[in-house]
Amino acid sequence: MALAADAQVPRRALRTRNRRGEGGHLRADILAAATDLLDHGDERAVTLRAVARQAGIAAPSIYPHFPGRPAIMLAVVREAFAELSGRLRAAVDAAGDDAEQCLYAACHAYLDFAAAHPERYRAMFGELAKPATTGDRAAGSGPASLGAEALRVLSGALADCVTAGRSASTDPCADAVALWIGLHGLAHQRTVSHAFPWPADLVRHFAASLSRLGPA
Repeated sequence: MALAADAQVPRRALRTRNRRGEGGHLRADILAAATDLLDHGDERAVTLRAVARQAGIAAPSIYPHFPGRPAIMLAVVREAFAELSGRLRAAVDAAGDDAEQCLYAACHAYLDFAAAHPERYRAMFGELAKPATTGDRAAGSGPASLGAEALRVLSGALADCVTAGRSASTDPCADAVALWIGLHGLAHQRTVSHAFPWPADLVRHFAASLSRLGPA
């Protein structure tokens, strides 16, 4: 019996069969379909049948590219983290030469991404991401995590603040982790507490504190 979520997804016209060597296009179409279902529903809406219908393909066509639903969801999460990292880098680049403003720009870009894609953001920190987000920072080999690149952007922006004499941080990486936790907490609370009168300057206030901004 089809799930209700499946029944609500209109079937696209069957796509044209890829020519030899163009299988990557179908993989991209599958990911785009799964992401669209997630953004307009929740994780329960992303079933193999619904993804196939959204992509305009037969369900068995998914298996050469993904062994099952968990693999699709993990790929969606990986793409979401990559998009988040790109948005943080773009915000820092667009903020100019002021290190402090670059850090604030990254913070706002993070929160804007979470607000624009709440279901995708929730999936990024759900059960599927847990095995891949276990980093080994202490080992010195770099965080083996989905969010490693986004964290590098934050820690880099914070390190620039230290270099510019705008932060008293002695461990930009550790303080960037604290800043991420603060951003994540605010992103979550904004999704569940819509009526709360959030102060307009809240981001600057807690980011300055967690980043130890001020005369070094």
